[in-house]
Amino acid sequence: MERLLETYAPRARQEDLVIEGLGGETLVYDMRTHKAHCLNRTAALVWSRCDGHTTVEEMAKALENELREPVRADVVWMALEQLSKAQLLADQLPKATSQRAMSRRAVMKKIGLGAAIALPLVSSILAPTTAEASTCLAALATCTAHSQCCSNNCNMGVCG
Repeated sequence: MERLLETYAPRARQEDLVIEGLGGETLVYDMRTHKAHCLNRTAALVWSRCDGHTTVEEMAKALENELREPVRADVVWMALEQLSKAQLLADQLPKATSQRAMSRRAVMKKIGLGAAIALPLVSSILAPTTAEASTCLAALATCTAHSQCCSNNCNMGVCG
């Protein structure tokens, strides 16, 4: 099983996603689940290297070069756990990763507080549907269309 973890090369899911870079973060909207995910720089760097060929150890070395600080494989595994939970990986993580994955607190103890800034973080929210995101105007408010009024009745520019 240890050999499987050494050669594991994750693959990022690409279908049904809208991906947008924003500063040092990456925003990912999942059209299947209607969830929006914000990947901090470290999580985004790991996800961008999930090509199905790059191993976890190779990712850690690439991140070291990119971030210009030591990056342990534990940090990559933490990112992969979060990406998997967000359903942003094409395949399931190997079963043994749950034993290998560490909590944020445990990794911070292991790598030191100074390097904790580089810890991966995937924040997810459920995006509202179009109907949930729309607002309507109360009675006697000024309107220009029936759909603007909560009562769906716009009569001569006033909600009824």
